[in-house]
Order: sequence, then structure tokens, then C-alpha cells
Amino acid sequence: MILKRAILIACAVAALASATGVFIFALAFALFAALAPGVGPALAAAGVAGATLILFLIVALVALLAAKPSPVRKAAPEPDMTTKLLALARDKPIIAAAALVAAGVIAVRNPKIMAGLVATFMATKPTGSGKP
Repeated sequence: MILKRAILIACAVAALASATGVFIFALAFALFAALAPGVGPALAAAGVAGATLILFLIVALVALLAAKPSPVRKAAPEPDMTTKLLALARDKPIIAAAALVAAGVIAVRNPKIMAGLVATFMATKPTGSGKP
């Protein structure tokens, strides 16, 4: 059923396209026949070409306006871990306080882990500060 419908749609599109081509050709021939006695065959052919160009420009303008391309937006840079943590602390202060209490308990129970973390944070240099 779907294949039959697809074939029928393809036939309808082909028939419409060929009918449109014949119609455009007939209009071009009629325009040429109307212009030829007054201006000659060379200028009549130029008139048909100009009319075709205007028709194509109108179709292109309509297609461009119908497309409505959306403006391209640049993606925001990914925030670093400190910014994320501060935003979390601002949004959910109770969870931030609980995390600080947990960090304090870990520091009291196992000071070697906290010493390693502090040494790691002190050893890293911030990037992109602009100063050498």
C-alpha cells in the first residue's frame, strides 16, 4: 500500500513538472511570437531571455524568503569547575553546606588526603590569566 502510494505521488510530481515545462515553453514561444514582428527576432529572443531571468529571480526570492534561515549563534564557552561549584552553592546552599561539613569530617579523619588535595590545588597554575 505504501509503495503504491509512493509510486502514485512520484507519477503525479513528474506529470506536474512536465506540464509546467510545456506551459513555460508555450509562454516563451508566445512572447517571442508577440515581440518578433515589432523588434525583430534577435531582440525578441533577448526579451524572452530577460523575461525568463526575471521569472527565475522572483522564484529564487520567494524561495529565499520562505526558507527564513535562522541566525547562527555561537555556543557559550564551557564553564570551569570552580564556576560550576559556585553556581551550585548559590542555587542550593544547604547542599553546599553539607558538602563543606563532609569535607571537614574527611579532613579530620584522614589529613593525608586533604594535604594531597591542597598540594594539588596549590601546584596548578591558572590558564588564560593574560600575565606571564
